[in-house]
Amino acid sequence: MSVDDNIPISPQARAPAEPPRIAFIGLGRMGAKMAWRLADVGLKLAVYDARQTAIDQFPATNIRRSRSPEAVVADCPVLVTALPNVRVAAEVIKAASPAPGSLVVDTSPGNPVDTQALGAELAKRDVALVDAAVSGGQERAAQGRLLVLAGGQGEHFERARVVLQPLAERLVHCGQLGSGLAMRSLNSLLTAADFAATIETMQIGRRFGLEPDLMIEVFNLSSGSNHATLEEIAPYVLSGRFNSGITLDQLVKDMAAALALATTTKTDVPLSRLTAEIWRFAETSLEPGVDHTALARWYEHRTGTRLRR
Repeated sequence: MSVDDNIPISPQARAPAEPPRIAFIGLGRMGAKMAWRLADVGLKLAVYDARQTAIDQFPATNIRRSRSPEAVVADCPVLVTALPNVRVAAEVIKAASPAPGSLVVDTSPGNPVDTQALGAELAKRDVALVDAAVSGGQERAAQGRLLVLAGGQGEHFERARVVLQPLAERLVHCGQLGSGLAMRSLNSLLTAADFAATIETMQIGRRFGLEPDLMIEVFNLSSGSNHATLEEIAPYVLSGRFNSGITLDQLVKDMAAALALATTTKTDVPLSRLTAEIWRFAETSLEPGVDHTALARWYEHRTGTRLRR
């Protein structure tokens, strides 16, 4: 694994001189932000999405708007995909049929085992694949401040820098193909466990009579400190904003991928499976598309105890 000498990449990083035209498929919430970012740093783009309205948001003056997966990859040696999951990406990539010698950079979430299977199929056509799991939310995507976790052969990773570097505040090559997705799913699993445990702990304290702000202050001064206490509870839960930019459904998908990896590696993870079950149950109880920090609202409803100021 390498972390680019531990030096954060400047948000103002620019693409190298005369880069190749980049094909981009998948203009959803994150995909559109990433595509705009690549255009903003001067890369030539060709874009495609199954929804015409998503394509129409990009100006035809300097971005080629395509009507099919096959058309978007024409004369584009690099294809970036940002789709609901790896299995969907695999079908779309096969339909696009990139030319031999092309590079595919897939940012779709999913099971790293599926990514490895896709890589083996593409290799038969002399098409290289890099998985690039992105984390940080839509705002950071637009600013080029994502954490990007990549997997694939070293030479393929170096070719992928032309599209990954402008997106990343920190770019990490995690190892073999699928390693980026594996690292993201495991990080999400740990994040979910930390967040749920923090909310449950604060519910106990609040019902005893402790103030939420005081609890956060003490946790952060002691061994209870974690990402939730440091970065999420005060700005997104106690404030009542619930808008960190990372959706609950996406975290649930990442946890499912982590548990699938546990099954593949024959790893017994009872706590992780219980954590995922809690989040899945909350997902069915809350409205679609909510931020993952809304798990705190679900707990408030269950206990009748409010943490928000």
